[in-house]
Amino acid sequence: MAVAPQDAIEQVSALMDQVDEPLKRTFQNMHQGYPTATLGRFLKAREWSVAKAHKMLMDCLNWRIQNHIDDILTKPIIPAELYRGVRDSQLIGLSGYSNEGLPVFAIGVGLSTLDKASVNYYVQSHIQINEYRDRVILPAATKKYGRYIGTCVKVLDMTGLKLSALSHIKLLTIISTVDDLNYPEKTDTYYVVNAPYVFSACWKVVKPLLQERTRRKVQVLQGCGRNELLKIMDYSSLPHFCRRENFGSSRVSSAGADVYSLDHPFHQQLYNYIKEQALSQEYVSLLKQGSFHVDVPGADTEGTNIVEALESELHKIGGHVGLTHQLNGLPINDA
Repeated sequence: MAVAPQDAIEQVSALMDQVDEPLKRTFQNMHQGYPTATLGRFLKAREWSVAKAHKMLMDCLNWRIQNHIDDILTKPIIPAELYRGVRDSQLIGLSGYSNEGLPVFAIGVGLSTLDKASVNYYVQSHIQINEYRDRVILPAATKKYGRYIGTCVKVLDMTGLKLSALSHIKLLTIISTVDDLNYPEKTDTYYVVNAPYVFSACWKVVKPLLQERTRRKVQVLQGCGRNELLKIMDYSSLPHFCRRENFGSSRVSSAGADVYSLDHPFHQQLYNYIKEQALSQEYVSLLKQGSFHVDVPGADTEGTNIVEALESELHKIGGHVGLTHQLNGLPINDA
């Protein structure tokens, strides 16, 4: 028999009261003063099963402790030029806020080359952006708008997506697994824009494998999606690739810098924040040029099925056009 949402939250909360202090501390750091909303996210991710949600949460908390996630915002990627390379090849930036106050993240899926650093740096940077979003951006939005804001909007630009993306599947799977298992239900909606044939073909394969809850979050918009997105955000918050007059040419935002670049205000604030946290925690003497290794648990069944389906479909498409890029065993442990 299904458990009512409020009853389920109370049951998981009671179980959390029994955990030891290290787990409680990392849970407090994660929920940022909103434990009920956080428990609700994990329950929603596990279809409101108390047992499954509790296990998922405990696995997440242990992952945070074992990988020192609470300290990851004290670990800048240095030197700055290495971090610039990460930013120039792992395209993500904060373009603004929706009308409801949700942060809008622009992600250049098709043009991300992911070839300027080792896998560990990309995973480290991704988690740092997640943690900065949860510890700084969302609390600030909550204060500004006078109500709890715990999710964001992501606009995925598929411009330039090619069959060579097959070589990035391993890294993208790692990042996706980190999000699915440790940051569930943090994205309100995924808007896909500028989708070429390659994406359309893969989406037809992947969509049936997704849970209905996940499918409802993904909206594939026509063209650059400008008109649809203007219904939920101001023009100033539109990612650059959704502005028709700039389509296909400029990556410069209204802030005067590439929304993906280290020079953009969002990334400057993030990088400076991490460096300041490192100084305040007296990590300066410990800093070295090396990635912050994070153990990534295996993907769940849904994730595994999706990756296998994607690989199959991309190989199938590639067979028709002479695809030469294959999965290449991306190194996971080299710093």
